Amino acid sequence: MVTGASAVGALNTIEAMSVQKIVLFYVFTPLADPEAVRLWQHALAEGCGLKGRVIISKDGINATLGGDIDDVKKYVRITKSYEPFKKADIKWSTGQGDDFPRLSVKVRPELVTFTTPDEIKVDADGVIGGGEHLKPGALHKLIEERGDDVVFFDGRNAMEAEIGRFRGAIVPDVETTRDFIDEIESGKYDEYKDRPVVTYCTGGIRCEVLSVLMKNRGFNEVYQLDGGIVRYGETYGNSGLWDGSLYVFDKRMHMEFGSGAESLGSCLECGKRTPKFVNCANESCRQQFLRCEDCTRAGLHPTCGSCVSVGM
Repeated sequence: MVTGASAVGALNTIEAMSVQKIVLFYVFTPLADPEAVRLWQHALAEGCGLKGRVIISKDGINATLGGDIDDVKKYVRITKSYEPFKKADIKWSTGQGDDFPRLSVKVRPELVTFTTPDEIKVDADGVIGGGEHLKPGALHKLIEERGDDVVFFDGRNAMEAEIGRFRGAIVPDVETTRDFIDEIESGKYDEYKDRPVVTYCTGGIRCEVLSVLMKNRGFNEVYQLDGGIVRYGETYGNSGLWDGSLYVFDKRMHMEFGSGAESLGSCLECGKRTPKFVNCANESCRQQFLRCEDCTRAGLHPTCGSCVSVGM
């Protein structure tokens, strides 16, 4: 006979054995009825017990979801059974079980908010007129052939690049994707318009759009890293051209591609290398900044430093 204590113990063992996974994917494809897709995706993800974020637009889907591996597999299988999403490139990573606070499924004008919805056109094959996709091996081949002429261009915001980036990459001075248009039209990067420029971002979606915007503004040879940093890290780990940690948009906040990876970020208090972002203690600010675990435990450097005089 199983006692109450034994039953609880068995349940805890089962929960401990549960494997949590996070999936990241996007598909650019025309959707005639984004609201209908939203309702279906919300019911599907909720029915599978998943949490995370799904954005739907007339141009496709962008999703990051997490949950028990069997539930995530079910969600992926059903999502890919829908013809427009069958070619979705699913990127898997290990979760912690509480990576997202809730499920959010929304319809928006853009999958990524560059504020250029009329400039991006898609068909069943994806974004029209974007940069040439380079798989990780093809990227290395390009560098072997063209050497230092190749320019890495970070398609993320500057904060994300603090803890990790491609070696020698240009990191635009942007806080959000909304800032990219002004940044690339500023003239700062005109000297690279006739050089091979490789755009990269977390999973690839931002570069689908950014590469179009750059080509439309006179950059003549634009590439995009296929599958983004995630796919590159899966291929080369810490032995390639990527240095540091990858910022991710869930409770983990960062991930590495193997043991021994050292973040490029530095603690604002002691200068120690760290990938740990924390929120400013000033409730009117809440800006993220880097603080190591030791300084966090000691209660040091509670604010970001740029807002100390505001309400503190």
